[in-house]
Formats: sequence, structure tokens, C-alpha cells
Amino acid sequence: MSDWWSMGGYGAYVWSSFGIAAVVLVWNMLWPYVQLRQLRRRLRQEEEQV
Repeated sequence: MSDWWSMGGYGAYVWSSFGIAAVVLVWNMLWPYVQLRQLRRRLRQEEEQV
């Protein structure tokens, strides 16, 4: 099992790459939602001013 985690000596590179990829994927899923909420809030504020 230890050999599997170490990935032939490249474990740190492999697992950090997987981690960074996971963070990017989560970011790509959440960021549009955050932007949509901000846009809706801004539009609501502009409608209240009119």
C-alpha cells in the first residue's frame, strides 16, 4: 500500500496535482454561482432605485 501512495517516488507530485485539479474543479463549479448571486443582488438594488 505504501508503494501505491508513493507512486514510485513521484507521490508528492501526483497527489498535489490531483489536489490542485480538485480545487480548480470546485472553483469552476462555485464561481458562476457566486457571480449570479452578485448580479441578482445588483439588479435588485437597481430596480429599487427606479
